[in-house]
Amino acid sequence: MKVSTTRLEKEDAKIIYQETAGLAIITIHRPQAKNALTAIMWDELRKLALKALENSKNKVLLLRGYGQQFTAGSDIKEFNSISLEKSEEAFVHMEKTISTIEHLPLPTIAVINGPAMGAGLELALACDIRIGSEKAKLGIPVGKLGITLNNKFAARLVNLIGPSMTKDLVYTGKFLKTEEAYRVGMLNYVTQEKDLDRYAIRLGKLVASMSPASVLAVKQSVQECIDSAPVLWKSSTPFVDAKDFPEGVRAFVEKRPPQFTRIS
Repeated sequence: MKVSTTRLEKEDAKIIYQETAGLAIITIHRPQAKNALTAIMWDELRKLALKALENSKNKVLLLRGYGQQFTAGSDIKEFNSISLEKSEEAFVHMEKTISTIEHLPLPTIAVINGPAMGAGLELALACDIRIGSEKAKLGIPVGKLGITLNNKFAARLVNLIGPSMTKDLVYTGKFLKTEEAYRVGMLNYVTQEKDLDRYAIRLGKLVASMSPASVLAVKQSVQECIDSAPVLWKSSTPFVDAKDFPEGVRAFVEKRPPQFTRIS
């Protein structure tokens, strides 16, 4: 087994990359922050996903979080210390990484053993298949932060759970536990935590045994069906609201309910 670890912060933040038996495995490791990804970590995740293409023996990419977390998404506390412009830039980098994984010419499997929240949920939805344990919890509580979902973000949810439930998740900020996430199609497979890694490896090897031509063709064809919708979201429209986002981030850091102003 080939293993490499990239340490990215002074604290114990790293992304672990492994190769074994035709599988590339990426593990997000920042347990003290619920595996939340900083801007540097998002960029490194993208580089490692592309690294999987460098070895022709890799047939499948598994993406997982360390411990009983997938990832809480972007590090909200980081946004509290940077400007609105830098925050917007961080979101652009985040979307670039998620889109890279979404369009990677390899089958991708998200292994979810805990919360996958916000951008962490989008990262999981960008994978072709999702496996969850009984500890999985999925949600996108952007309404508490003043983050505005563009149509690329929204499409990942709409394609799986439909327009009404997508809006419901944002309107209410609720989370879906394992069984409900499976019922609505956000999870493809469910297994016990103790069996999760073994289950993921077994499924990865099954996918790897299929014709690469067939697998890549269906991935490309499905993506073309998804991408056939018109692009409605202008590139000039920001990911973050100039008024609500700073208040949402401050409230998150200060552990209080946000006080948003009414839209006039």
